[in-house]
Amino acid sequence: MSASNPASGAGGPLVDGPHDPEHDPRASYVLEPAYVASLTSRIVATTGRTVPLSSPLDGAPLAQVPQSGPADVEEAFRRARAAQASWARTPLAERSAAMLRFHDLVLDRLPEILDLIGLESGKARKHAYDEAAHTALTARYYARTAHRHLDTERRPGVLPVLTRIDVNRVPKGVVGIISPWNYPFTMAISDGLPALMAGNAVVAKPDAQTVLTALLGVQLLEEAGFPRDLWQVLAGPGRELGTPMIERSDYVCFTGSTATGRIIARQCAERLIGCSLELGGKNPLLVLRDADVEKAAEGAVRASFSNAGQLCVSTERLFVADQVYDRFVERFVARTQAMTLGATLDWENDMGPLISADQLETVRAHVDDAVAKGARVLAGGQARPDLAPYFHEPTILEGVTPDMTCFGDETFGPVVSLYRFHDESDAIERANDGDYGLNAAIYSRDGARARAIARRIRCGTVNINEGFGATFGSVDAPMGGMRESGAGRRQGSEGIHRYTETQAVGTQRVLRIAPNLGMKAETHARLMTAGLRVLNKLGRA
Repeated sequence: MSASNPASGAGGPLVDGPHDPEHDPRASYVLEPAYVASLTSRIVATTGRTVPLSSPLDGAPLAQVPQSGPADVEEAFRRARAAQASWARTPLAERSAAMLRFHDLVLDRLPEILDLIGLESGKARKHAYDEAAHTALTARYYARTAHRHLDTERRPGVLPVLTRIDVNRVPKGVVGIISPWNYPFTMAISDGLPALMAGNAVVAKPDAQTVLTALLGVQLLEEAGFPRDLWQVLAGPGRELGTPMIERSDYVCFTGSTATGRIIARQCAERLIGCSLELGGKNPLLVLRDADVEKAAEGAVRASFSNAGQLCVSTERLFVADQVYDRFVERFVARTQAMTLGATLDWENDMGPLISADQLETVRAHVDDAVAKGARVLAGGQARPDLAPYFHEPTILEGVTPDMTCFGDETFGPVVSLYRFHDESDAIERANDGDYGLNAAIYSRDGARARAIARRIRCGTVNINEGFGATFGSVDAPMGGMRESGAGRRQGSEGIHRYTETQAVGTQRVLRIAPNLGMKAETHARLMTAGLRVLNKLGRA
């Protein structure tokens, strides 16, 4: 594995990078105080407290982030509700126009967005681009399909012609969004775009480690023409702000751990409000006997090590058919060892550092435990403090057994385990083992056979000849988890309908649905029964 040269600048307008490459192997990036102040001014925070924010690229400080308290939660929801009342009356065409302006702003401001994502999360620039592109795709999709999802829909009435049914999509009100650090731009913003399109307001709490990136997204929404009070931002620990947010939300969208998701689900159930939860995963990738080995090896590298494995849909278990196992392993290991590692904002890096000391400790603990119990390291296996404080090499393990922590527990880091299989039914059973069911991938030259196998895998998304991008990037397709990987779906019609209440409006014409003109109830029943038989013969639903 090779390390990239440190950048001499950020490639965008935000930062300056004074450093001495001869004495410091890492770049040092500094955000302008005025820029930080313009972003953090959008946080509803009156506690007077701040917390420091530093970059995983080099550990250097980025900002002091104002902290919100319980009174700020109440104020944020007050502002949001006031803004939502008028926003819900805004014509759909105006909402769509603002969303398309936001789409263009994301593309126009790419260098700025990618710089900030890299500074806060440490991820490679190519993976930061995935976030910006996904956010733009989501904005354009809901702007262009708003009428399809939200217009009043006519349905058949109980009495043809005499009964008219209209189904409306009514906004829920104020949506609470609690977003993670691993994809700080798209996870903080994209889930809220359909909420806005449906006529809701948003109160969001982005993760403390990546709050600036989320604030930049909110700034771009305002520049696109969305009312400022429509999207409120809180900053602070989830244990302090989470419950007050849920107590005031009309719907909650959460992306994070399964343990926290269970708590949120219980709290939402107590209030009889809905929630969508994208939670943990231990995602499998199957390489079938007829797979293109080179394509599978390339795809497995991206599936396992994009964003240093800190991706909910990242592959952590690789099941490879006997017939291609040795060839696949040789190519997979070679491609992994050829990756360019670096803690800079350069495009050339294939992988950046982990986001925190906690994530690094989890990765090291999983690898050390596996090796101590007999697993073999085929690539990587070591922390790389020479590159960044929280850097760990992309690691491939073989011989992982059920008594090892990484066998069933989510690592959420650049570690993948290899397993050989002979029988495809056995591989499917092993892929379904455990409690998670978020994402899976299948590599095969026979697309029809792979799609048939996909139906047998208990995951919310399955990708054929791709690790995760085919489903994640196709925003008309629903995305979410089965079993302990979550509930509800983002993207597609499900992704916007979750933020609406379905309202049926029935209009009765001429005759009432009851005996008419002095008719006896028994006679009315006989006529209705005859009518039902006729409708059935006519093939009516």
